[in-house]
Amino acid sequence: MQKKPTILICNDDGITALGIRNLVAVAREFGNIVVVAPDSPQSAQGHSITIEDPIRIHSSDIFGSEVQAYECSGTPVDCIKIAKNVILKDQTIDLCLSGINHGSNASTNVIYSGTMSAAMEASMEGIPSIGFSLLDFDPNADFTASKHFVRKIVANALEKGLGDTLLLNVNIPKLPIEEINGIRICRQAKGYWAEDFQKGTDPIGRPYYWLTGKYIYQDEGEDSDIWALENGYVSVVPVMHDLTHHTAIDSLQHFE
Repeated sequence: MQKKPTILICNDDGITALGIRNLVAVAREFGNIVVVAPDSPQSAQGHSITIEDPIRIHSSDIFGSEVQAYECSGTPVDCIKIAKNVILKDQTIDLCLSGINHGSNASTNVIYSGTMSAAMEASMEGIPSIGFSLLDFDPNADFTASKHFVRKIVANALEKGLGDTLLLNVNIPKLPIEEINGIRICRQAKGYWAEDFQKGTDPIGRPYYWLTGKYIYQDEGEDSDIWALENGYVSVVPVMHDLTHHTAIDSLQHFE
């Protein structure tokens, strides 16, 4: 009998989030599941790690007795590090899944995303990894369509691998399943946050600032993740760790 793959699952919305429950429900169809997720929401933590406080883990039965699960006091990246070096030390992790995030991680949102940083950390350890996000911030969002496409993508990943990458960023539009046109392999769209800090005063008279703003997309290409999502497709972007701007190297030779 062929051994079932070991699938590590994490997120940044916390172990009780509806998104991770739906991800676990699908992933259980494919292998042995180990969940290591934050014990509280850790959105927009990026690739942060905990170095000044101890990291604590506690077993959890939130997904039932058949799923090995732990809640972690640290960040999403801490969760992956603990899973790889403590909980599953000296064991093979065949696939890492992160999410399903409540909200978009398309375009440059990937830089801030705790969901994608968890997947990226696993991929840096040589583990094929996929981050999933649904473009719906509602904690009670409908994940019906998401589960369909997660099932399709995970099955493909386990059967055929991730091609020349170890990391995929998958975003799913907020649409009924019958209105989604399919899957498109894309590049990351160009854009930036136009930030606005709203100033207020706390009850004892101290000023504070609350970050708000809107995302400005600067990309009209039909091969980007934003175009795909706006046109009813699930976007799949292959992601890499190398932040080098390779095409700029020659233009900087005057520094040598």
